[in-house]
Amino acid sequence: MSASNATAVCSLPIEGMSCASCVTRVEKALAAVPGVRQASVNLATEAASVQAEAPVPLQALRAAVQRAGYRVSEQVVRLRVEGMTCASCSARVERVLSRQPGVISASVNLATEQAEVVLAAREPDVAALVAVVERAGYKAFPVQEDDAGAAARRPAAGADARPVIAALALALPLALPMVGLLWGAHWMLPGWLQWLLATPVQFVLGARFYRAGWKALRAGSGNMDLLVALGTSAAYGLSVYLLLTGGMHLYFEASAVVIALVLLGKWLEARSKRQTTAAIRALQALRPESARVRREDGSEQELPLAQVRSGDLVVVRPGERIAVDGEIVEGASQVDESLITGESLPVAKQPGDRVTGGAVNAEGRLLVRATTVGAESTLARIVRLVESAQAAKAPIQRLVDRVSAVFVPVVLGLSLLTLLGWGLVTQDWERAILNAVAVLVIACPCALGLATPAALMAGTGVAARHGILIKDAEALEVAHALAVVAFDKTGTLTQGRPDLLACEPVPGGDADALLALAAALQAHSEHPLAHAVQVAAAQRGLRPAEAAGLRAVAGRGMEARVDGRELRLGSARWMSELGVDLAPLAARQQQLQDEGRTVSWLAEVRDGRARLLGLLAFGDALKPSAGRAVERLRAMGVWTVLVSGDNAGSAGAVGRALSLDDVRAEVLPQDKASIVAGLRARGRVGMVGDGINDAPALAAADVGIAMGTGTDVAMHAAGVTLMRGDPALVADAVDISRRTYSKIRQNLFWAFVYNLVGLPLAAFGLLDPVIAGAAMAFSSVSVVANALTLRRWRPGR
Repeated sequence: MSASNATAVCSLPIEGMSCASCVTRVEKALAAVPGVRQASVNLATEAASVQAEAPVPLQALRAAVQRAGYRVSEQVVRLRVEGMTCASCSARVERVLSRQPGVISASVNLATEQAEVVLAAREPDVAALVAVVERAGYKAFPVQEDDAGAAARRPAAGADARPVIAALALALPLALPMVGLLWGAHWMLPGWLQWLLATPVQFVLGARFYRAGWKALRAGSGNMDLLVALGTSAAYGLSVYLLLTGGMHLYFEASAVVIALVLLGKWLEARSKRQTTAAIRALQALRPESARVRREDGSEQELPLAQVRSGDLVVVRPGERIAVDGEIVEGASQVDESLITGESLPVAKQPGDRVTGGAVNAEGRLLVRATTVGAESTLARIVRLVESAQAAKAPIQRLVDRVSAVFVPVVLGLSLLTLLGWGLVTQDWERAILNAVAVLVIACPCALGLATPAALMAGTGVAARHGILIKDAEALEVAHALAVVAFDKTGTLTQGRPDLLACEPVPGGDADALLALAAALQAHSEHPLAHAVQVAAAQRGLRPAEAAGLRAVAGRGMEARVDGRELRLGSARWMSELGVDLAPLAARQQQLQDEGRTVSWLAEVRDGRARLLGLLAFGDALKPSAGRAVERLRAMGVWTVLVSGDNAGSAGAVGRALSLDDVRAEVLPQDKASIVAGLRARGRVGMVGDGINDAPALAAADVGIAMGTGTDVAMHAAGVTLMRGDPALVADAVDISRRTYSKIRQNLFWAFVYNLVGLPLAAFGLLDPVIAGAAMAFSSVSVVANALTLRRWRPGR
C-alpha cells in the first residue's frame, strides 16, 4: 500500500491458501494490523483486499500474512537507471519508486546504476515503474533475467574519454598562466581568447550538468550537477561581466578548469566502478554461447544455449567449458570448477557424477545429460545472487541516505550565506562570488553515495570468486561482528558419510586378513557401512575372495561362506546369541563406543562353535580443514560451539578433537533454533549447517551460513552460502566481512571529513574554486580506489 494513495485500499496476492479456514486465518491476521479497518480474502482469486483509515506499509501486511503461515506473492523487478550522479540522485529514484502502488521496497545502488524493486504482484507493471523514474529526470530500462550481468558488461556512464580530453585541452591554456605566476612569468591570455576557450567548456562539454541540474530542480530536489552548474555559471558570468566592463582580473579558468576536473573525476570514477563489477563479468564469461547436442541418431548439432532443453545429451570435448548443469553418462575427466566453487584443484569426474555449467573439462571427452538449463542453472543463480547482494543496501547506508537528503539544500544555503557574508562585510563582491563558488564546488555528495556500495560490490565480488556467496548486504555487514559461530556436525564438520575408522583383529590376528574377509561379505551390499568396508579394502589394495551363500539376517547382520569358512558379521547382540566371547576386545569396544563409533563384529563358526576374529568400527570422519577452521575462528575472538542431534559420545569426540568451546548434543531439530537464540547472550550468532533440519536454526541466527553441498532448503534459509563443503570458508566469510566493513567505515570517515574540512575552508575564503574542483574529483575516485583494494583479498591458508 503506497503512502501516496488517496484511498487506503490495496490488493495483496496470497500464496499457500487451500481452504476456507486458511481464508479466515489470513483475514484475522490482516485485520490485526494497526490501522486496518477491514480485510477480505477471496480463495478463488487468491487475493486479499485491505481497507484502512490511513495508508499502512506493505511490509506490515506482508509480515502479518507470513505470521499466519502464508506468503504474499512477490516479484522482483530490476531496472538499469542512467543519469544518476550522486547520492541525492539515487535517493530521489528510490523515493519515487517506493511511493508506487504495490511496491514493498525499493533499493537503488549508485555504483551499479541499478534499482531493485520488490512488488506485491503476480504480474508487475514494469512500464509504470520505468515511467515514474523517467518523470523524475532519469532514463530507466528493465533488466531481463536472461540478461544477468548485462549492466556489468555495458560501459558505465561517463566512460567516454573524448569529452574529458576536449575539456582538458581547452582548460589547460587557461590554467597555465596561473602556474606561470608562481615563477613570475606573465602568460595571461587576452580576455576575448579566454572567453573563446571557456565558452564551449561551459555550455557544450558542461551541458550535462545543466540538463541534470534542471531535472533535479523540476523534481523539487538538488544534486551534484546542480551545485556544479550553479558554481561554474557564477564564475563564468562574473568573468563575462568583468570582460565587458573592462575589469583586469577574469575568472574563466575557474569555471573551465572546474568542469574539466569534474569530468575527469567522473571518468576515473566510472572506470573504477567498472572494476568493482569484475566478479559478475568473470562469472558471466563462464557461460558458453552454444552447446554441442547429440541427437537420437547419433549425430551432433551445435545449438545456441537458449535452445538446449533439460534431458538433452551434451558433448563436451577436452578443453571446452561445460555448457549446462547435468550428470555425466559417459566418459571420465578432471574438471576445473575454480571460478564457480573457488576450489583450486581440478576434481575427478566419472559417470554418475554431477557437473556444473561453466566448469572447464580438462582431459577426456564427456557426454552430459542436461538437468538444469537457462535461468535456473547454478551459474545463473550465482550471478543473480551476487547482483542482488551488490544491489542491496547495507544498514549503515541509512545514515548516508539521511545525510544526503538534506545535503544539497544545506550547501546551497551555506553558499548563499558565504556570498552575503563576504559581500556585505568586505564589499568585495568578486571575492564573495568566488568563495561562494568554491563552497558549491567542494561540496559533492558523490563520495558519500559511493562509500558503501563500492565497498560492498568489491567485497561480495571477491568473496564470490573464492566460493563464498553473500546473499544480501545485511549479512555481510552483520557477519563482521559475530561473537559466536555454532556448527552442525554431520556434513558440516564431518564428511557426512561413514568411514571405516578401526579394524582390530583379536590378539595375534592380521588386520588385512580381517578386512579382506569383511569386504568379501559386503561385496554386494549397498549399505553405507558396507560401502565404507569396500572403500577401505580398495585403499589397502586388497582383493576379497568371492562369497558364497550370502544372506542377510534381519536385525543382526550378514552371513556367508568365504574360502570354505562360515563367517558372521554383525552386532554384539547377534554375537551373544551365537555364544561368541567378546572379552578379548571388550576394552577396545568400550573406548570406540565412548567416541561415538558404531562397532560391528566378525566371527567364524567352526564345528558348531563360534569364535571371534575381530571388530570393525565405523564413524563419520572429520573434514581435513575442520580443525584449521575452528582454530582461525578462535584466533579471531569467535566462540565456537557444536549443536548436534547425535549422541553425547559422538558429539563430545568431535568437540575434543577440534577443541570447540562448547558442545550441545542430542538436540532435536526443532530445538536448534532456541539454542541459537540462547547463544545471543554472548553476542551476535552465526549458524553453519547443511541439512533440512538446520534450516530453522539458520533462519534464527543473525547470519546463517549454508554449505553449498547441502540441501536447497538450507541454502534458502541462509544469508551466506559456501560453494564448497569446506569449513575453512566460514572463517574466510567472517574475514572478508570484517575487511569490507572496515573499508565502508574508512570510506564514510573520509567522505564526511572531506566535507567537514572542505566546506569551512571554502566558506572562509581559504580554498580556490579550481582547487575545490580538483579535491571534489579526487574524493570520489579515492573512495572507489580504496574499496578496490579488497580485490587483493585471498582466503586464509
